[in-house]
Amino acid sequence: MNQPISPSPAPSAPNRDIKTIVNAGLKRRRAAERRFRWYGLIAISLGLAFVVLMFANIIGKGYPAFWQTYIQVPIKFDAAVLDPDGKRDPQTLANADYAALVRTGMRQLFPSVQGRLELRALYGLVSSDAAYELQRRVLQTPALVGAEQDIWLLASATVDTLVKGNIDRTIDETERPIKDNQIEWVDKLQAAGKIEKQFNTVLFTSGDSREPEQAGIRGALMGSFYTLLVTFLLSFPIGVATAVYLEEFAPKNRWTDLIEVNINNLAAVPSIVFGLLGLAVFINFFGLPRSAPLVGGLVLSLMTLPVIIIAGRAALTSVPPSIREAALGMGASKLQMVGHHVLPLAMPGMLTGSIIGMARALGESAPLLMIGMVAFIVDVPKSFMDPSTVLPVQIYLWSDLPERAFVERTSAAIMVLLAFMILMNGLAILLRKRFERRW
Repeated sequence: MNQPISPSPAPSAPNRDIKTIVNAGLKRRRAAERRFRWYGLIAISLGLAFVVLMFANIIGKGYPAFWQTYIQVPIKFDAAVLDPDGKRDPQTLANADYAALVRTGMRQLFPSVQGRLELRALYGLVSSDAAYELQRRVLQTPALVGAEQDIWLLASATVDTLVKGNIDRTIDETERPIKDNQIEWVDKLQAAGKIEKQFNTVLFTSGDSREPEQAGIRGALMGSFYTLLVTFLLSFPIGVATAVYLEEFAPKNRWTDLIEVNINNLAAVPSIVFGLLGLAVFINFFGLPRSAPLVGGLVLSLMTLPVIIIAGRAALTSVPPSIREAALGMGASKLQMVGHHVLPLAMPGMLTGSIIGMARALGESAPLLMIGMVAFIVDVPKSFMDPSTVLPVQIYLWSDLPERAFVERTSAAIMVLLAFMILMNGLAILLRKRFERRW
């Protein structure tokens, strides 16, 4: 006989309390998750804001350095000064008094200027490189002797700073690097259209100099190029070979474990320690020359090797075991399996790690300071053994100089260094996305 179904009893008070507790806990967890997401967004926003602020500060200070002030000066290539014998002998032309031509041209611009002090101030409007510029032109084109031309000559650093608006004209004359009469002459030249800003090719074609308007980064760029070339030629093959051996061929025992631990420790060693090692071994023991890109490359190779080895082993580990098993199953030897199958698949990751390691080496200065690459070197290096400096060290040297014009060049050099590092890291990302396999 069917019994009527009685309605279910109402939930008791303890069950309601549990449900309330669970719901309250869920609300707290969801609120905590929302707060965590907001904390993450705030952290990312702050990081991006600081990066933007840094780049804005560097670009704002460094962009004017890519433009340099020039003054148009009437130059008479007087044959009596340049070539009194009329033989057009290159040695005679090279030793002529070109500074006298510059002084004559400046007096022609302002014929009313008299007195030794005023004339000295007038001549100071142009750079000391103006005479060498005329020399280069005459040696290149001897037919200029006897001619008259209006030539754009490099202005001095103080005039360049004034034209760019980095000198306060309102302060007392004794407290600024340029005199009142020089400001007056510059204003007259600007009104006459005889002052203009041109692209600063000197920054990329000249080496270091004590005169800001003549200082360039070509020497540092070539030094960085030779140093990184030595670093890559040494660290990449040795690092790849070491990674392949440790990952594929080395027996798993306490010695290989010790080697792996030491490689990981070397990756965390401060870079200046490698500089001390290079100073003791390569310079003091082997007698290699100081400030040479060869020594710098050797030191940076020691610093970069652990990074390349670790990245190479990670790339080899990412290759699936099925690739190895299939190659061995088809009759390939272990060496053929590694060389023909595993290594090509792992090479993009190895290249990525190597490029990142090279980018880190490009920005290092501490180890190179220890081997003498902090010296003031004017000449552009032409080989691995010539004295040179590198771009980070050049930035360090310029940042310590008091002239206002060097502030611009320091920031400009930082912009060039950052551009190279961004390029190298972008190349690493491109290689990873281009050749990376999905398993």
